[in-house]
Amino acid sequence: MDCAIGTKFILVISCILCITMISSSNATPTSTYNVIKFGAKPDGKTDSTESFVNAWKSACGSLVPATIYVPKGRYLLNAINFRGPCKRKVTFLNGGTLVASEDYKVIGNSDFWILFNHVDNLVVSGGKLDAKGAGFWNCRRSGKNCPVGARTMTFNWVNNLVVSGITSINSQLSHLVINTCNNVTVRNVRLIAPDKSPNTDGIHVQYSNGVTINGCTMQTGDDCISIGDATYNIFMSNIKCGPGHGVSIGSLGQKIDEKGVENVTLTNAIFYGSDNGVRIKSWARPSNGFVRNVLFQNLVMNNVENPIIIDQNYCPNNQGCPGQTSGIKISQITYKNIHGSSATKEAVTFDCSPSTPCQGIKLEDINLNYNNKAATSSCKNIGGTSTGTLVPESCLLN
Repeated sequence: MDCAIGTKFILVISCILCITMISSSNATPTSTYNVIKFGAKPDGKTDSTESFVNAWKSACGSLVPATIYVPKGRYLLNAINFRGPCKRKVTFLNGGTLVASEDYKVIGNSDFWILFNHVDNLVVSGGKLDAKGAGFWNCRRSGKNCPVGARTMTFNWVNNLVVSGITSINSQLSHLVINTCNNVTVRNVRLIAPDKSPNTDGIHVQYSNGVTINGCTMQTGDDCISIGDATYNIFMSNIKCGPGHGVSIGSLGQKIDEKGVENVTLTNAIFYGSDNGVRIKSWARPSNGFVRNVLFQNLVMNNVENPIIIDQNYCPNNQGCPGQTSGIKISQITYKNIHGSSATKEAVTFDCSPSTPCQGIKLEDINLNYNNKAATSSCKNIGGTSTGTLVPESCLLN
């Protein structure tokens, strides 16, 4: 009896080992490329740009999925272009801090600092990015002849992209740019710049489809998230915004021929002292663009200026648009379960175009106070409905 049990036990173990060996042999092989082995110096002083480029070329050309690994340390990078297409999936795993030059002109003349270009199946994970933007901001404030400025991390023509666990500080311009991309996930990133730093948007999305932004914290000098033209199917959740200019669709309508924005959701977000909460903004110019099917829900406003705003009379410096009206068609916009405090007496502002009025605007369960009293609202050129608790009293005519 014991012999039989022992024989069965040996057979079971043998089967498990066999299955394990087969599973291991079927596992997808991967290659790892450590930037230090390509000559990168983690001292924050030695230019490591060429070393990173060479590591990228090796990973991008790999016949198996590849990882570029950045160990702990500080790595000085000038403007760098990680260009595809690559043969297989590439993971950029950063365990260190990437720093720009103290001289803002080094990256400021290039439009980008770190660019991923024409790559499919890309993961960018971890680490810290320090663009050292203060010198550039000071130049802008001084009115001197400044370079165009650099966005910290840009993705152009990237499909199947995951960006996670990144901290970006002191960007010259936008921190993350998603441009002409499909199937993108951005999660658990922190984007930080002083509240007076100009044009330091957290995440800017344009000409892209299928973008999910989740669990991100943004403290910036401009929009926490900005959504530009030709952007569809955007889902944002668990967002912390402020200081900054809020979450903005636009500005749109600067050009007459635009492709529009459609299917946008923002849910479960908190705004802290931002200049706006949720905003749709268009130039007061003729345009064939549109914004439709947008849902803003489950939002908390803490001392926010303009918690809910549609501004279709955007005309900075009164140049190129006085006397004109916006052609952007705004429709099917829902505001649901939004509460908290407004830093301005008028908490809800709908300033829509007289030539293209807003249609299908819905307010449901809004409770916004100003100095512990009910705030106010205003409506121009708008049609829609209101239900549930409404503070301030709705100006929509049901």
